[in-house]
Amino acid sequence: MKIPQEFDTIRPWEPEDLPEVFDRLLSNDQFKQVLAYLYPQVPFEMIAQKLKACKTNLDFQLAFAYDFVHGILKKAATGCEMDCAAIDNTRNYTFISNHRDIVLDSAILDVMLIDNGFKTTCEIAIGDNLLSLPWVKDLVRVNKAFIVERALSMRQMLMSSKRLSDYMHFAIKEKNENIWIAQREGRAKDSDDRTQKSILQMMAMGGEGSIIERLKQLHLVPLSISYEFDPCDFLKAKEYQQKRDVEGWKKGPMDDLVSMQTGIFGYKGHVHYHAAPCIDEYLDTLDPEMPKQELFNTIAAHIDHEIHSHYRLYPGNYVALDLLENTEAHASEYTPEDKARFEKYIAGQLAKIELPDKDEAFLKEKILTMYANPVRNFLATK
Repeated sequence: MKIPQEFDTIRPWEPEDLPEVFDRLLSNDQFKQVLAYLYPQVPFEMIAQKLKACKTNLDFQLAFAYDFVHGILKKAATGCEMDCAAIDNTRNYTFISNHRDIVLDSAILDVMLIDNGFKTTCEIAIGDNLLSLPWVKDLVRVNKAFIVERALSMRQMLMSSKRLSDYMHFAIKEKNENIWIAQREGRAKDSDDRTQKSILQMMAMGGEGSIIERLKQLHLVPLSISYEFDPCDFLKAKEYQQKRDVEGWKKGPMDDLVSMQTGIFGYKGHVHYHAAPCIDEYLDTLDPEMPKQELFNTIAAHIDHEIHSHYRLYPGNYVALDLLENTEAHASEYTPEDKARFEKYIAGQLAKIELPDKDEAFLKEKILTMYANPVRNFLATK
C-alpha cells in the first residue's frame, strides 16, 4: 500500500521497512540485553531467526508480543477478560480509553482483540516523550505504534495535530486498522478519568465534512480499563509528594522507565476491559448547529459517562472510598476479609516509597483516592 510521505516520521513501520529495522535492533547492545533478560534460555541466533521470519507487524505481535502479554497476565494477574458484546469483531474502531498503564493498556487490548476473534490488533498512539532511546522507538513502531509529538511550539503543535489526525483517518479508512488512544495526555494519576476536549478537537481535524461526520469516520468506542490493583500506585503517590515539596519538580527519563517496568511486571489482581457501544449512532442524535466548544464538551461528557458506567469495580475500590470518608456506606460491597486484604496491600505499597520527609498520611490519602475515584464516577452515572 502506498502511504503518503507526510506520515513517514510518525507512522508504524510497514512490512517493507521491517528487514532494515530488525537488523538495526539486532545489532543494538541494549536490545540484546533486553532479549537476554526476557529469554534467558533461548540462544540469540534463534530469536534473531524468529524475528527475521516476521513479514508484517501483526506477525511480530503474534510471534512475540502475544505470548509475552499472556505470560505477564499469568504471573501478575488473577484473571483478565474483555466484554466486547456491544461491538462487531468484523469492523474497525478507534478505542478511546482511560489510561492506567504506559505499556499494558494497549498491549492487553491487542491480546483481547485477537482472543475475541478480531482480524487485527490496534495501531497505538504513543507520546514521543517515552521514546528517547532510538531502539525503543524502532521497537514500538514495529509493534504498530504511531507517534504523538509533544513539547512543540504553538504553530508546530497545530501542524503536528493535523498530521496526526490525518494519519488516524488514513489508518481506519485505508489500512482497515483499529486504533487505541488514551482519553487524555498522560495517565490520570488520581484515576479521575476525564476525556480531554483537545483529543476530540485533534481527531476532528482530519477526515471530511462536519465535526460530527469527521468523528463518525473514526468509529469511536469508549473503553473502560479496570485493574484491581495498580502496580504503579505508590510511584504516583510519591510523585504527588515530590511535586508538593520540591518547586518545579519534574520527572526524569528514568522515572518513565521505572514506571514501565513496575507497571508491566507488578501485581494487578483482576483485569477487566469493557467496550461500550460505538458512538456513531449517538453522534447522529446531536444538533450539528451546536456551537463548536459545546459540541466537543457534550461528546467528551458522553465518552466519560460510558467509561465510568462500564468500569469494573472491585471490593478494594469501595473499601478505599469508605476509608477516605470514614464511613461504612459501601460495606455491602466487601467482606471484612476483603477490607483486611486491601489495607494490608496499601500498607505494603506505602512501605515501598522512599522519600527524605515521607508524609505517610498524605501518601496514604493519595493512594486511597486513586482507588476511590472510579467508585465516585460510577455512582455519578446512576
